[in-house]
Amino acid sequence: QVQLVESGGGLVQAGGSLRLSCAASGRTFYGMGWFRRAPGKEREFVADISDSGGSTSYADSVKGRFTISRDNAKNTVYLQMNSLKPEDTAVYYCAATKSLTLVVLTTQYDYWGQGTQVTVSS
Repeated sequence: QVQLVESGGGLVQAGGSLRLSCAASGRTFYGMGWFRRAPGKEREFVADISDSGGSTSYADSVKGRFTISRDNAKNTVYLQMNSLKPEDTAVYYCAATKSLTLVVLTTQYDYWGQGTQVTVSS
């Protein structure tokens, strides 16, 4: 069983930065991903990282601005978000997958955190 707890969300002005953290308990060597759900929209893929941290992928909308990383010694995954835009406003979710390859669909993830709110003001 894996439990995931996100933190680091908040209110920031456009152009600012935030770093989200996801602390995992239980078995930690899973692929990990970040998703987000904006008001009135479906949950969408943001970024994912392999269990070793050697492979990552990003949604086109965040490529070049967001960076996913992990520290397996601390059982923590991070999402560094720079150059934030109002359209990045959403609840951000951390997720874990048993898949051995990078995956981007919500249905491919087995465990989810409760989410953390990110609000970007213009």
